[in-house]
Amino acid sequence: MKEVEKTRYSDSELLEFKEIIEKKLKDSTDELNNLLKSLQSDNENGTDDTGSTYKTLEDGSSTMQKESISQMAARLKKFIQNLQAALVRIENRTYGICRVTGNLISKERLRAVPHTTQSMAAKVNQYK
Repeated sequence: MKEVEKTRYSDSELLEFKEIIEKKLKDSTDELNNLLKSLQSDNENGTDDTGSTYKTLEDGSSTMQKESISQMAARLKKFIQNLQAALVRIENRTYGICRVTGNLISKERLRAVPHTTQSMAAKVNQYK
């Protein structure tokens, strides 16, 4: 008797992935909120009374730091959107199916990159 190839993950497997994603989503949302708070705060370093000599240097440094934090926040927002999309795929029972090959993505890959939509084979072939 020929073994039937699995075409989707079971409900219990999907629940495992859902828990992984929800934890990453909570951690990422907390991190994003902290980044956004740090962008909104004005001069918490207490350097207001040090004179204007270093003001220009501080402004440049502060601008670079805020730009860096903004970039990190943007990447986190995208990551959060990808995690939310993965939760939708779990609800639709299409999670873990490679959008390129149509085959199941390995559990190991999904545990490492739970928002992925491509198997390693598809990902590697994409860059050839």
